[in-house]
Amino acid sequence: MKKVFFTPGPSELFFTYADHFRMAMKDQVGSISHRSTDFEIIFQHTTTQIGQLLNLPPSYRVVFAASATEIWERSAQNLITNSSHHFIHGAFGGKFHQVAKNWGKETQLTQIENEFEPTKSEADFIALTMNETSTGFQHHADDLVAMRKLNPDALISLDIVSSVPGISVDFSQVDSAFLSVQKCFGMPAGLGIWIVNDRAIEVANTMGQKSYHSLPSLIEHADKNQTPSTPNVLNIYLLGKIAEDMNRRGMRAIQIETNYKAALLYQTLASHPSFELAISTKHHRSKTTIVANCRDGNHNILNHLSEKGMIIGEGYADQKESQIRVANFPAHSKEQVELLCDALENLS
Repeated sequence: MKKVFFTPGPSELFFTYADHFRMAMKDQVGSISHRSTDFEIIFQHTTTQIGQLLNLPPSYRVVFAASATEIWERSAQNLITNSSHHFIHGAFGGKFHQVAKNWGKETQLTQIENEFEPTKSEADFIALTMNETSTGFQHHADDLVAMRKLNPDALISLDIVSSVPGISVDFSQVDSAFLSVQKCFGMPAGLGIWIVNDRAIEVANTMGQKSYHSLPSLIEHADKNQTPSTPNVLNIYLLGKIAEDMNRRGMRAIQIETNYKAALLYQTLASHPSFELAISTKHHRSKTTIVANCRDGNHNILNHLSEKGMIIGEGYADQKESQIRVANFPAHSKEQVELLCDALENLS
């Protein structure tokens, strides 16, 4: 039985991934030098496709890291001048806060429950998580506009790990954004994408960091369509191909389908006596990571769906046995989600 992975990352692979992987093997992409012209072509193609897909303004650059987790470290190193303010509604926002503390930065933490209140902060760096994979909380687009208006001088950093391209983001409202490829881009883990604007680069330059993977070093090499050290060339190649496929389809079409699938999943879970939606505020419910409380635990639910070849996520950390998390990424077709909803409806 072929399984369908609705886990929130790693997750189902994008439907064209295997074809692109076979072509990469045929063209020996995994063996080319990161200092070669061939790689420079790959780098330029991928960053161009990402910029087009996400509708990045001209002053924004795309660079690569090993993971989004690494970008927490690079952000603390390069972008937090003195202090950071972290708005947290789950584990991953909390981990970024801890990284900043570990770097000796003065930090402030605001815990969000079911509603977000835009806040003026005295910090020079503000961290938001667009879509919290651990809890299913999603910021509304208006939150970013309000935070920028209240904090025009601070750098605003946005975790978009399980967001784009399933969720629309106005990048003009933030200075830094980052993600990994194993969620909405439908790829195996092993590559982080860091999006920064000129203002963030200017701050990084004034920080004077000289490490090999500092933001100034990443930008210096990106100017030559290169990376400071040997990157995951294969994943950069595959990301460019998948982003090109997504551009061909159009981000608007992807987001319309994401909204349809999310509405179907929420309706199914809300109407079943075994579940209660984890996020009570409707406009803060994630479109890409649907989370529900299980009134009698999740063990039987996970097993029932697994027997049908449908692998969903358990709850995160303390909610490991009491919640389910269902990924709704572009790699998940409408038909797959409809079958999953049928299976959920038939739970006894």
